[in-house]
Amino acid sequence: MAKIAPSILSADFSQLGEQVSIIEKAGADLIHVDVMDGHFVPNISFGAPVMKCLCEKTKLPFDVHLMIEEPDKYIKDFVTDQTEYITVHQEACVHLDRTIEYIKSLGIKAGVALNPATPTETIDWILDKADLVLVMSVNPGFGGQKFISYTLDKVKELAEERKKRNLSFEIEIDGGADLTNIDSIIENGTDIVVAGSSVFRSDDPAETVRKMKDR
Repeated sequence: MAKIAPSILSADFSQLGEQVSIIEKAGADLIHVDVMDGHFVPNISFGAPVMKCLCEKTKLPFDVHLMIEEPDKYIKDFVTDQTEYITVHQEACVHLDRTIEYIKSLGIKAGVALNPATPTETIDWILDKADLVLVMSVNPGFGGQKFISYTLDKVKELAEERKKRNLSFEIEIDGGADLTNIDSIIENGTDIVVAGSSVFRSDDPAETVRKMKDR
């Protein structure tokens, strides 16, 4: 059974605490926190203060996704007792190995994200250090985009490489996941499914989470 990580990027920020409580009670496993800087991606979201406010509203662990330039400068800001993963982009890191080591030195699991057109081979040498590989299934920057089907081939490649090398990193997919494609997403080897607009913009977010969990 895959973990479900609703992305608060698509939540109603005027009711953020209430909406997070709803998805927690429905069985969500993580809160996915999309951080955008308007440079690495063409959008701006929110920073660490918003995420830290949620510490008083939920017990769910945070899955932090830094879609920002020079992530090393800001990683420490997102460390809390509830932060489980901090993920940086391969495309944004000049010294990816060093960045992964830095995240892990803070007691946090380290993730590496790949944009849709970035080959999995670009992270071959750090797969033994990564705790998580996030496959972007849309071009990052905005919620509500259509799922890019070829990204499932990247999930399969990563799952095969993990098995061949007896590694333990988790595979996460982010972008366009909903009830129409979640079965194929999981069947191809995904461990964590990020769902934003398909959860928070549905008629019943709690029921959507429950249906995704029931896969």
